[in-house]
Amino acid sequence: MKHSYFSRRLLSVFMAFALGLSVLLAKDFVVVIDAGHGGHDPGSLGSKAKEKNINLGVALKLGRLIENNMQGVKVVYTRKKDVYLTLQERANIANKVQGDLFISIHTNSLDKKSPNRRKVAGASTWTLGLHRSKENLEVAKRENSVIYLENDFSTRYEGFDPNSTESYIIFEFMQYKHMEQSINFASDIQREFVSTAGRVDRGVRQAGFWVLAKTSMPAVLVELDFICNPTQERFLNSESGQEKMAKSIYNAFVKYKSDYDRKQNAGKRVEESPSSSAVVSPDKKTQTGDSNVEVSEQAEKSGVTYYKVQFMALPRKLPANSKEFKGLSPVEYYKDGGMYKYTYGKSTDRDEIQKQYKKVKSLFRDAFIIKFRDGKRVY
Repeated sequence: MKHSYFSRRLLSVFMAFALGLSVLLAKDFVVVIDAGHGGHDPGSLGSKAKEKNINLGVALKLGRLIENNMQGVKVVYTRKKDVYLTLQERANIANKVQGDLFISIHTNSLDKKSPNRRKVAGASTWTLGLHRSKENLEVAKRENSVIYLENDFSTRYEGFDPNSTESYIIFEFMQYKHMEQSINFASDIQREFVSTAGRVDRGVRQAGFWVLAKTSMPAVLVELDFICNPTQERFLNSESGQEKMAKSIYNAFVKYKSDYDRKQNAGKRVEESPSSSAVVSPDKKTQTGDSNVEVSEQAEKSGVTYYKVQFMALPRKLPANSKEFKGLSPVEYYKDGGMYKYTYGKSTDRDEIQKQYKKVKSLFRDAFIIKFRDGKRVY
């Protein structure tokens, strides 16, 4: 009995030590906050304010909110004072610290010749992608044009010319594996800009931003509002205005981090939070040729819980025989937040779907298991 008692005591001490060690070794979530422009690059100019100062003010306020309120999160700033950094240096900082999320903060403007210059208003959040309009392209050109301040920009940026429309074709061929996370985060930021900061919603947009393309993590670029509009300039240049913009991004980040933690613990028992996303699954008809993977099973049994492996999310539908599926078939999808989220496999047995997961993981590194109930995703 005595031996058994000491054995139990020794085991409890060891378990406590192991738990403490695991906490110490746990990697903090790293968020990189990038205040756009700086130093001899003022960014866009208002009647009194400079973009570089507004960006830095919001960035520092955002960072303090995270540092003061969230445990297990490390904040890295690309700059904390008025200094100049190249676009590539900003990306290098984020990659060197192995960031988990990159937030680049900017302030919008219109060309001085624009008749709408003093009236335009609204906040927008951008992710990497191919511009779908001339307006989107112009924003990307303006933000990328800071590379002209570098003497050797042509060599450093692999021949990329911000003012050449042809240069932007490189972004069309980029398979951006973090697109889903970036767009979801951008959508949450936009909702907060409206509800928390009272901004006009100019939506989530995509364009070819060098700094987003060169960061190997989910990344967004926010345009806070228009500095060329005197009313918005006063708001953005004020402490209260910057605090509201920072709080908006912070609120969205809290939700992003919560979703991130839930996915990280997908293999464990987690608290379920129902989603309103409708599931679209293949029906019994065979889909061939160029037909889309748009299919719908007529009846999901009430109360049934099942699992799938999600491996890709895109803002467009793909044909059933798409090469991007790397031979996986049949593939299903469900729509969520304007994204088509593609899945493989389906089983009520968690162990069975785990086998499917290993297969998909070998083809898509970012694949993960998701759970559905009554035809709706619950995590």
